[in-house]
Amino acid sequence: MRFLHTMVRVHDLEASLAFWCKGLGLIETRRMESEKGRFTLLYLAAPLDEDHARSFKAPELELTYNWPDESGVVETYTGGRNFGHVAYEVDDIYAACQRFADMGVLINRPPRDGHMAFVRSPDGISVELLQKNGSLAPAEPWASMPNIGNW
Repeated sequence: MRFLHTMVRVHDLEASLAFWCKGLGLIETRRMESEKGRFTLLYLAAPLDEDHARSFKAPELELTYNWPDESGVVETYTGGRNFGHVAYEVDDIYAACQRFADMGVLINRPPRDGHMAFVRSPDGISVELLQKNGSLAPAEPWASMPNIGNW
């Protein structure tokens, strides 16, 4: 297993970049924009981790900017919702989810795609599990499981 990133939702992308990059000294390693999902993801790394982060070998900070909806409304984050999740790469996402299920942990977002799942810690921290080296073939019971709650 390997720690990948921590995600924080932001309201103002430019102000956040100024804080994290100009203020703290982090470096933007990559950016992804999704028209369909209506969001922008920016990944930031500490200067000593920059080269490793670009090759996905060092932990990063992910800034997530959710675009305003069609009417221009921007979601207000309450209850710590601006802190998104921590992410870990696992060798076998199905085995990891089964271990959690055997412990009585709800699988909030099952690994239907063989690639990504979400669970919550006992304190409500959202944890993203990502399959190492791509995706496994979809498999039951995961492929047909619905989402439970939020993550």
